[in-house]
Amino acid sequence: MQRIMTGLFLLFMLLFSTSVCAADPLAAWQPKFDPSGAEYTYLLSTVAHPAIEGGTVGYRIRDRVWHESDGRLYVDFRPISQLGGEKDVLRKLKMGAVQGMLCSSVLAPNISPRLGIVNLPFLIDSFSTLEKFRQNEELFSEFGRDAETKGIMVTDFTGYGSYGWATKTPVKNLEEAREQLFRIAQAPVNVDLYKAWKIQFTVMPWPDVPQALQTGVISGLDHTPIVCNITKKFNIAKSFTSIDYAQGLYIHLINKRWFNNLPEDLQQILSRAIKEESAKVRAATVRQQQEQISAAKANGIVFNDLPAEEKAKLVSLAEPVVQKWGEKIGLDYLHKVRTALKN
Repeated sequence: MQRIMTGLFLLFMLLFSTSVCAADPLAAWQPKFDPSGAEYTYLLSTVAHPAIEGGTVGYRIRDRVWHESDGRLYVDFRPISQLGGEKDVLRKLKMGAVQGMLCSSVLAPNISPRLGIVNLPFLIDSFSTLEKFRQNEELFSEFGRDAETKGIMVTDFTGYGSYGWATKTPVKNLEEAREQLFRIAQAPVNVDLYKAWKIQFTVMPWPDVPQALQTGVISGLDHTPIVCNITKKFNIAKSFTSIDYAQGLYIHLINKRWFNNLPEDLQQILSRAIKEESAKVRAATVRQQQEQISAAKANGIVFNDLPAEEKAKLVSLAEPVVQKWGEKIGLDYLHKVRTALKN
């Protein structure tokens, strides 16, 4: 009897552990090495889910740095807000309690207004212009210069796609957009933009969006096809209007004091891994957006392109917002970026 009970107990534990692993979205991403012997640990946080290519970069960096440092530096990557909401993590980053953060581009201006240039409407509005901006080392260096004076290094970025409108009913022009109530991110640039467009909006934390969509508190949201499809928002909002006014980014930030205390060889290994793996993930994001759009269409989601004359209205109405935030960002820098991206 005891042997039978022992067997049943072991079977139960096996089934239990299997079900736990199946329910754990990070089970497949556990390190294939024992990090306990590392001399240094780099605690890296993000709100991103690793199903989003832009969020996989932390794991790519983790495994590469472990190998190239011979196990001296462990990148302890914590996605899906394991360390708290972005505002809380940003405070910890400044203090050094967290050493790194893949910060959403909508929150980044809280560190430095200059980081908000990537949110300005119709400036860095495509994958190609985003890459052109990143590959211009002068522009990228100036992008993070102000943040560095505040103790935060801007090392690179990945993304999560092109912004548009996911809605319960199709939206094909500005007037139809004004009939909607959109959830927008908790970002001052976005607030000013929607006011300029005279589109109804509410600022809402991301975890509140599913229930708000289901109950009709909102009728649409401002986000990207990648995020809307992977996080199942298309289960309710079954139309998407491509606006392409900005690219969603995860900006890789590091506490400068912590980084400067690393041995020089580990600084080089970490910096190189961040740069090279971020570039690979940006390329993967281009593919992922097309894959997610195709998958959404196959499930009945209707995609609409805003007609040129309607998009021109949005561009015109948005220009005062660009100028207002250009003064905070630096009008000379804004002009330099605009000129470089047009050439």
